[in-house]
Amino acid sequence: MIASLTLILLAQLLGEGIARACALPVPGPVLGMALMLGFLVLRDRGPRLVPRWLPAPLTDGTLERTGKGLLANLSLMFVPAGAGIVGRLDVLEAQGAKLALVLLVSTAAALLATVLTFLAVQRLMAPPPPGGTPPERAR
Repeated sequence: MIASLTLILLAQLLGEGIARACALPVPGPVLGMALMLGFLVLRDRGPRLVPRWLPAPLTDGTLERTGKGLLANLSLMFVPAGAGIVGRLDVLEAQGAKLALVLLVSTAAALLATVLTFLAVQRLMAPPPPGGTPPERAR
C-alpha cells in the first residue's frame, strides 16, 4: 500500500511540477492523472520486461485497491472546504444569494454542455441508415 500511495502522490507531484514549470493552463493533478494513465498503460501493455522491474504492489492489484480505497473515502476531502465556509458565515450571509445563483447557472451550463456533447458524439458515431445513399465523393 505504501508503494501504491507513493506512486499516486508522485504522479500528482510530477504533474504539478510540470504544470508550474511550463506555465501550462492545465491543472497539475490533471497532468498527474495523465502520467498515471501512461504508467498503467506501460505496465499492462508495454514490453514484458516492465512488470519485472516494478515492485509487487504495483503489479499485483494493490495499486487498484489503494485507488478504490481513496475513492471510497473521497467525501472526507470536502470536510476542510465545509469548515472553511462555516468560518466565513459573514461572507455567506452577504453574498449568499449571488453564490446560489452562480451555483445554479454553472450547474445548468455544465449539464447543457454535457448533453450537447453527448448528442454531437452520438451523431458522429451513429451507423448510416439502412438503404441510405453513400456520401458523395469529391472529384
